[in-house]
Amino acid sequence: MNVKANLKQSIFASLAAVMLAWSASAFAQDEAPSWDSLSDEQRQVLERFEENWDTLEPERQARLSAGASRWAAMSKAERERAGERFQRWQELSAGERDAIRDRYEEFLRMSPSERDRVREMFRRYRELPMERRQELRERYQRMSPEQRQRLRERLRQRPRNQR
Repeated sequence: MNVKANLKQSIFASLAAVMLAWSASAFAQDEAPSWDSLSDEQRQVLERFEENWDTLEPERQARLSAGASRWAAMSKAERERAGERFQRWQELSAGERDAIRDRYEEFLRMSPSERDRVREMFRRYRELPMERRQELRERYQRMSPEQRQRLRERLRQRPRNQR
């Protein structure tokens, strides 16, 4: 994979992890909603699924209804940003999407304190000037897999106030 693809994957992996972590509670519904129990707004968003709603897995129904609720609650600007992110997601290769899903699953397996640490590091990274972020990405891309692993281990071992 080239540097641009790696960069894209890293950015989207981080973005996906954060977005999905925020919405993880929405996926934890125990019961799948019936089509008739959905709000008018949810049904409008999910209209393409109406015909086969009852054949979908309950977990998928729950995820779709939760997503439709979030969509309905978004402002126009938020919907545009979400649409752009979805478009970028669609443009990724299947392998890139799989890698992002794997990283999200890894994120979910972390302890709550580890997830908080990752969120904090991501927040701090976003606050860096664009030039510094680019420099860090390029330096990371030049590292060997072993060097990357050592860096991750060092970051995990650092006291919270030094991160």
